[in-house]
Amino acid sequence: MRLTLIALAAVYGAVAGTLVPRAAYRLAVEPGTPSRAHCPAGHALSGWAGAARCRECGSGRDGMYGPHAAPTAVVTAVVCALLAAAVGGRPELGVWLLLAPFAVLLAVVDRRVHRLPDVVTLPLAAGGVALLGAAALLPGAGGSWTRALLGGPVLGAAYLVLFLINPRGMGLGDVKLALPVGVALGWYGWGVLLVGAFAGLVFGAVYGMSLVVARRASRKAAMPLGPFMVAGALVGLLWGGATV
Repeated sequence: MRLTLIALAAVYGAVAGTLVPRAAYRLAVEPGTPSRAHCPAGHALSGWAGAARCRECGSGRDGMYGPHAAPTAVVTAVVCALLAAAVGGRPELGVWLLLAPFAVLLAVVDRRVHRLPDVVTLPLAAGGVALLGAAALLPGAGGSWTRALLGGPVLGAAYLVLFLINPRGMGLGDVKLALPVGVALGWYGWGVLLVGAFAGLVFGAVYGMSLVVARRASRKAAMPLGPFMVAGALVGLLWGGATV
Protein backbone atom coordinates (compact mmCIF):
# COMPACT_ATOMS: atom_id res chain seq x y z
CA MET A 1 0.00 0.00 0.00
CA ARG A 2 2.78 2.45 0.91
CA LEU A 3 4.67 1.71 -2.32
CA THR A 4 1.51 2.32 -4.34
CA LEU A 5 0.98 5.63 -2.57
CA ILE A 6 4.58 6.67 -3.24
CA ALA A 7 4.26 5.75 -6.90
CA LEU A 8 1.01 7.68 -7.28
CA ALA A 9 2.53 10.70 -5.55
CA ALA A 10 5.53 10.57 -7.87
CA VAL A 11 3.29 10.44 -10.95
CA TYR A 12 1.24 13.34 -9.64
CA GLY A 13 4.42 15.31 -8.94
CA ALA A 14 5.77 14.64 -12.42
CA VAL A 15 2.56 15.88 -14.03
CA ALA A 16 2.29 18.90 -11.74
CA GLY A 17 5.94 19.74 -12.36
CA THR A 18 5.35 20.05 -16.09
CA LEU A 19 2.91 22.90 -15.35
CA VAL A 20 5.53 25.02 -13.56
CA PRO A 21 7.76 26.38 -16.39
CA ARG A 22 5.28 28.80 -17.96
CA ALA A 23 4.43 30.41 -14.63
CA ALA A 24 8.14 30.54 -13.78
CA TYR A 25 8.88 32.39 -17.01
CA ARG A 26 6.05 34.86 -16.48
CA LEU A 27 7.01 35.59 -12.87
CA ALA A 28 10.79 35.68 -13.32
CA VAL A 29 10.98 39.46 -13.74
CA GLU A 30 12.68 42.20 -11.78
CA PRO A 31 10.90 43.51 -8.66
CA GLY A 32 8.29 46.11 -9.50
CA THR A 33 7.97 44.83 -13.07
CA PRO A 34 4.67 43.36 -14.31
CA SER A 35 4.70 39.66 -15.03
CA ARG A 36 5.53 38.72 -18.60
CA ALA A 37 2.62 38.53 -21.01
CA HIS A 38 4.60 37.75 -24.17
CA CYS A 39 7.34 35.41 -25.31
CA PRO A 40 10.70 36.99 -26.26
CA ALA A 41 9.48 37.32 -29.86
CA GLY A 42 6.45 39.32 -28.75
CA HIS A 43 3.75 36.68 -29.13
CA ALA A 44 1.00 36.79 -26.50
CA LEU A 45 1.02 34.05 -23.87
CA SER A 46 -2.13 32.20 -22.90
CA GLY A 47 -2.60 30.95 -19.36
CA TRP A 48 -0.14 30.37 -16.55
CA ALA A 49 0.27 26.62 -16.31
CA GLY A 50 2.14 24.47 -18.79
CA ALA A 51 5.35 24.23 -20.75
CA ALA A 52 7.33 27.35 -21.58
CA ARG A 53 6.82 26.95 -25.29
CA CYS A 54 5.41 29.43 -27.80
CA ARG A 55 3.13 27.98 -30.46
CA GLU A 56 3.78 30.93 -32.75
CA CYS A 57 7.56 30.52 -32.61
CA GLY A 58 7.39 26.84 -33.52
CA SER A 59 7.10 23.52 -31.76
CA GLY A 60 10.81 22.72 -31.86
CA ARG A 61 13.72 23.88 -29.72
CA ASP A 62 13.40 27.46 -30.99
CA GLY A 63 9.93 27.69 -29.52
CA MET A 64 11.19 27.34 -25.95
CA TYR A 65 11.23 30.63 -24.05
CA GLY A 66 11.76 29.53 -20.47
CA PRO A 67 12.86 26.59 -18.29
CA HIS A 68 12.28 23.12 -19.67
CA ALA A 69 9.57 21.01 -18.08
CA ALA A 70 11.76 17.94 -17.49
CA PRO A 71 13.83 19.33 -14.56
CA THR A 72 10.81 20.74 -12.72
CA ALA A 73 8.88 17.54 -13.35
CA VAL A 74 11.70 15.41 -11.91
CA VAL A 75 12.19 17.65 -8.87
CA THR A 76 8.48 17.82 -8.09
CA ALA A 77 8.09 14.06 -8.56
CA VAL A 78 10.96 13.34 -6.16
CA VAL A 79 9.61 15.80 -3.58
CA CYS A 80 6.12 14.31 -3.72
CA ALA A 81 7.43 10.74 -3.53
CA LEU A 82 9.55 11.57 -0.47
CA LEU A 83 6.61 13.24 1.24
CA ALA A 84 4.40 10.22 0.57
CA ALA A 85 7.08 7.90 1.94
CA ALA A 86 7.39 9.91 5.15
CA VAL A 87 3.78 10.88 5.78
CA GLY A 88 1.93 7.86 4.47
CA GLY A 89 -1.82 8.02 4.10
CA ARG A 90 -2.46 10.72 6.70
CA PRO A 91 -4.76 13.58 5.59
CA GLU A 92 -2.01 16.21 5.56
CA LEU A 93 -0.26 14.40 2.71
CA GLY A 94 -2.87 15.82 0.35
CA VAL A 95 -1.99 19.32 1.56
CA TRP A 96 1.75 18.82 1.04
CA LEU A 97 1.16 17.44 -2.46
CA LEU A 98 -0.99 20.43 -3.41
CA LEU A 99 1.55 22.93 -2.08
CA ALA A 100 4.67 21.23 -3.48
CA PRO A 101 4.42 22.54 -7.09
CA PHE A 102 4.05 26.10 -5.82
CA ALA A 103 7.11 25.68 -3.61
CA VAL A 104 9.09 24.43 -6.62
CA LEU A 105 7.81 27.40 -8.62
CA LEU A 106 9.04 29.85 -6.00
CA ALA A 107 12.43 28.15 -5.84
CA VAL A 108 12.81 28.36 -9.63
CA VAL A 109 11.82 32.03 -9.79
CA ASP A 110 14.05 33.03 -6.87
CA ARG A 111 17.01 31.18 -8.34
CA ARG A 112 16.59 32.98 -11.66
CA VAL A 113 15.90 36.57 -10.58
CA HIS A 114 16.30 36.64 -6.77
CA ARG A 115 12.61 37.38 -6.32
CA LEU A 116 9.78 35.72 -4.42
CA PRO A 117 6.54 37.17 -5.83
CA ASP A 118 3.79 38.09 -3.36
CA VAL A 119 1.21 36.69 -5.76
CA VAL A 120 2.47 33.21 -4.82
CA THR A 121 3.92 33.47 -1.29
CA LEU A 122 0.96 35.13 0.43
CA PRO A 123 -1.79 32.95 -1.10
CA LEU A 124 0.42 29.95 -0.33
CA ALA A 125 0.35 30.87 3.36
CA ALA A 126 -3.41 31.42 3.36
CA GLY A 127 -4.00 28.24 1.38
CA GLY A 128 -1.83 26.23 3.75
CA VAL A 129 -3.81 27.46 6.75
CA ALA A 130 -7.15 26.66 5.10
CA LEU A 131 -6.12 23.24 3.79
CA LEU A 132 -4.52 22.16 7.07
CA GLY A 133 -7.65 23.32 8.88
CA ALA A 134 -9.64 20.93 6.71
CA ALA A 135 -7.08 18.14 7.21
CA ALA A 136 -7.28 18.59 10.99
CA LEU A 137 -10.98 17.70 10.86
CA LEU A 138 -10.28 14.32 9.25
CA PRO A 139 -9.43 11.17 11.23
CA GLY A 140 -5.76 10.26 11.42
CA ALA A 141 -4.35 13.75 11.04
CA GLY A 142 -0.80 13.85 12.35
CA GLY A 143 -0.45 17.46 13.41
CA SER A 144 -2.02 20.47 15.06
CA TRP A 145 -3.85 23.19 13.15
CA THR A 146 -3.36 25.60 16.05
CA ARG A 147 0.41 25.19 15.90
CA ALA A 148 0.31 25.61 12.11
CA LEU A 149 -1.69 28.81 12.55
CA LEU A 150 0.90 30.14 15.00
CA GLY A 151 3.92 28.79 13.14
CA GLY A 152 3.57 31.19 10.21
CA PRO A 153 3.66 34.43 12.24
CA VAL A 154 6.38 33.08 14.54
CA LEU A 155 8.76 32.16 11.73
CA GLY A 156 7.81 35.27 9.79
CA ALA A 157 8.68 37.43 12.81
CA ALA A 158 12.00 35.63 13.23
CA TYR A 159 12.92 36.27 9.61
CA LEU A 160 11.81 39.88 9.92
CA VAL A 161 14.25 40.33 12.81
CA LEU A 162 17.03 38.77 10.72
CA PHE A 163 16.13 41.08 7.83
CA LEU A 164 16.24 44.17 10.07
CA ILE A 165 19.61 43.09 11.48
CA ASN A 166 21.15 42.38 8.07
CA PRO A 167 19.06 43.66 5.13
CA ARG A 168 21.77 42.56 2.70
CA GLY A 169 21.51 38.98 3.87
CA MET A 170 17.90 38.47 2.81
CA GLY A 171 14.95 40.29 1.28
CA LEU A 172 11.38 40.96 2.29
CA GLY A 173 10.38 38.16 -0.07
CA ASP A 174 12.21 35.73 2.19
CA VAL A 175 10.33 37.12 5.18
CA LYS A 176 7.03 36.55 3.38
CA LEU A 177 8.05 33.04 2.32
CA ALA A 178 8.69 32.30 5.98
CA LEU A 179 4.92 32.56 6.55
CA PRO A 180 3.87 29.48 4.52
CA VAL A 181 7.03 27.63 5.59
CA GLY A 182 6.17 28.31 9.23
CA VAL A 183 2.58 27.19 8.70
CA ALA A 184 3.69 23.88 7.20
CA LEU A 185 6.43 23.16 9.74
CA GLY A 186 4.33 24.30 12.68
CA TRP A 187 1.79 21.58 11.87
CA TYR A 188 4.20 18.97 13.23
CA GLY A 189 5.40 20.98 16.22
CA TRP A 190 7.89 23.59 17.35
CA GLY A 191 10.81 21.21 17.20
CA VAL A 192 10.10 20.44 13.55
CA LEU A 193 9.72 24.15 12.82
CA LEU A 194 13.11 24.84 14.40
CA VAL A 195 14.80 22.01 12.49
CA GLY A 196 13.30 22.98 9.14
CA ALA A 197 14.04 26.69 9.53
CA PHE A 198 17.59 26.04 10.72
CA ALA A 199 18.21 23.56 7.90
CA GLY A 200 17.22 26.17 5.34
CA LEU A 201 19.64 28.73 6.77
CA VAL A 202 22.43 26.14 6.92
CA PHE A 203 21.85 25.09 3.31
CA GLY A 204 22.00 28.72 2.25
CA ALA A 205 25.14 29.41 4.27
CA VAL A 206 26.94 26.34 2.90
CA TYR A 207 26.03 27.30 -0.67
CA GLY A 208 27.18 30.88 -0.13
CA MET A 209 30.48 29.81 1.40
CA SER A 210 31.09 27.34 -1.43
CA LEU A 211 30.73 30.20 -3.93
CA VAL A 212 33.18 32.31 -1.95
CA VAL A 213 35.70 29.47 -1.66
CA ALA A 214 35.39 28.81 -5.40
CA ARG A 215 35.81 32.55 -6.00
CA ARG A 216 32.56 32.69 -7.91
CA ALA A 217 31.12 35.34 -5.57
CA SER A 218 32.21 37.74 -2.85
CA ARG A 219 31.03 37.64 0.74
CA LYS A 220 28.74 40.60 0.06
CA ALA A 221 27.18 39.14 -3.09
CA ALA A 222 23.42 38.65 -3.05
CA MET A 223 22.13 35.10 -3.33
CA PRO A 224 18.66 33.57 -3.47
CA LEU A 225 17.59 32.15 -0.12
CA GLY A 226 14.19 30.88 -1.25
CA PRO A 227 15.35 27.54 -2.71
CA PHE A 228 17.17 26.73 0.53
CA MET A 229 14.18 27.71 2.66
CA VAL A 230 12.07 25.34 0.58
CA ALA A 231 14.68 22.59 0.94
CA GLY A 232 14.83 23.14 4.69
CA ALA A 233 11.04 22.97 4.89
CA LEU A 234 11.14 19.66 3.05
CA VAL A 235 13.66 18.30 5.55
CA GLY A 236 11.42 19.37 8.42
CA LEU A 237 8.29 17.89 6.88
CA LEU A 238 10.02 14.60 6.15
CA TRP A 239 11.29 14.40 9.72
CA GLY A 240 7.96 15.44 11.19
CA GLY A 241 5.98 13.10 8.95
CA ALA A 242 8.20 10.14 9.75
CA THR A 243 8.30 10.65 13.53
CA VAL A 244 4.79 11.83 14.41
